Amino acid sequence: MTVRSRDLDVPERALAVGAHPDDVEFGAGATLARWAAVGCEVSLLVCTDGSKGTWDPDADQAELVATRQAEQRAAAEALGARGAVVFLGLVDGELAADREATAAVARHIRELRPDVLLGHDPWRRHRLHPDHRAAGRIVVDALVAARDPHFFPEHGVAHHRPGALLLFEADVADHAEVAPPEALEAKLAALEAHRSQFRSTMFITDEDAGEERDRFRRRVRDEAAVAGRRVGRAGAELFARLPTDR
Repeated sequence: MTVRSRDLDVPERALAVGAHPDDVEFGAGATLARWAAVGCEVSLLVCTDGSKGTWDPDADQAELVATRQAEQRAAAEALGARGAVVFLGLVDGELAADREATAAVARHIRELRPDVLLGHDPWRRHRLHPDHRAAGRIVVDALVAARDPHFFPEHGVAHHRPGALLLFEADVADHAEVAPPEALEAKLAALEAHRSQFRSTMFITDEDAGEERDRFRRRVRDEAAVAGRRVGRAGAELFARLPTDR
């Protein structure tokens, strides 16, 4: 699909919602880092506790949850995100787009009042992980609930409608955000803060293996370069951009 829009005005506040720790960084890390560097208050919300994010069958899951929260905070710092880092703590692998989860995210949208909301594309074809599907649905449903005053009045917080919704991992991407080298480096630093995910997500089996880490970095940079070529830039991140008033 043709990229129809590019480079939103830098928002005053942005909220990115991911299913697990590290999802936001993969999907929109360079965009968030670029915005944060010029004054945007970036907040992150993680839906699940990340307790299944390991290939080690003997892993202590409670310890993994604590580790992944610490990694997410470190990743936010690497992005320059000065807003909230929120953990809903729902069980990894069991995320559901139900009333409870929608209400929780809608409340944070109302409280944080982002100008731009980012999340997984729930309509991506052939998506395997159920949490990614559910998190995308939650973001879309929560935006509708947050913007309209008669949803969840028990929140006691004024309704709020973000000006833009950007969905990452989209099959049909029609919006690009430029990803300059410094923003890509911040994205890589944020991703590498998730050390518990080196083996399972980044395929770095030995932390001292520079070749494996370099291969991962090349993959991220190459993906940005491919996206950038669609808009005549050296690097970019692609999104589906949806109106927030329909």
